[in-house]
Amino acid sequence: MNRKEVRLKSLKVIISGGGTGGHIFPAIAIANALKKINAATDILFVGAEGKMEMEKVPAAGYKIIGLKISGFQRKLTLANLSFPIKVMRSLWKAKSILKTFQPDVVVGVGGYASAAVLRVAINKKIPTLIQEQNSYPGITNKILSKGVQKICVAYSGMEKYFPKEKIILTGNPVRQDILNLEGKRQRGLEQFGLSGDKKIVLVIGGSLGARTINESIIACLPQLVDKNIQLVWQTGKLFFPTAENESKKYEGIKAYDFITKMDYAYSVADVVVSRAGASSVSELCLVKKPAILIPSPNVAEDHQTKNAMALVTYNAAILIKDSDSRKELAQTLIDLVNDTDKCEKLKENISRLAFRDSADAIANEIIRLTNN
Repeated sequence: MNRKEVRLKSLKVIISGGGTGGHIFPAIAIANALKKINAATDILFVGAEGKMEMEKVPAAGYKIIGLKISGFQRKLTLANLSFPIKVMRSLWKAKSILKTFQPDVVVGVGGYASAAVLRVAINKKIPTLIQEQNSYPGITNKILSKGVQKICVAYSGMEKYFPKEKIILTGNPVRQDILNLEGKRQRGLEQFGLSGDKKIVLVIGGSLGARTINESIIACLPQLVDKNIQLVWQTGKLFFPTAENESKKYEGIKAYDFITKMDYAYSVADVVVSRAGASSVSELCLVKKPAILIPSPNVAEDHQTKNAMALVTYNAAILIKDSDSRKELAQTLIDLVNDTDKCEKLKENISRLAFRDSADAIANEIIRLTNN
């Protein structure tokens, strides 16, 4: 056995970040790809206490440690007074984690915890890689990019923000169960209790829900039902009680706080209404679904609008502004569902933007870093 093989067998990786499904699911996909290459890889996640990664990562079979960290509010709040203290504590704990675990490489996928762990790793000269999911990066990754070795991106043209020599175009990793929807439609219809003779719209406001989309959907439920359109509707936990009460008034309207079997949901969908988070956009490209995107206005640097425009530019999706959603969504949605030619054109164009093996590509770059 040569030294390179020994190095691969003992590989230890920290993956840091989280906060939303858009960060967590790609991180888990990267971890799974590393395990697929070599089952002996030791992987530790570092997330933010109280965020959904503390539940989703263990459910996927991985260890996770939480940092007491949250984002800096762009408006004046009392919470910002404690922000410097949280940063210092998270850096101290990150140092302790790296000292104990002794990783060969540290990977950042975005989110509150990512910055602290990557900063410590860079200072300690540990090989580092960040995975930038959006078409417009946040300020944290722009700063970190100066110290990391590699930057895996999902969109072309990212040399405007990052050192060109560090960039690798990989696309965004997605949940592996959606990579093949062949033969799943009938099982999906049974899962959601829907008719295969009527059109079906999937509504996903992100893993935490989207209030504007939810309220817009409630406003247009009578029109959708009148046009024989069914709904699979992920609402998020906060809005679910309201959506559940409304959905009971109609046949074919199925509301869920969170959809675990997204492969079934995509398999039955004729049209998708979604936020424009990086993971959602990447999934829509892979499942080849006509989409109406309603970008969240509450994200840093308005990156969801930029993600959406990366599709709209190629006539691969329809964009509705969040502020216009309540008055425009119903008619736009009904028109699209009934326009077969438009749906086919959107499907054809969005499929051209898909990356199928993103997690494997990133995993190979991680291993390559340690071998170097």
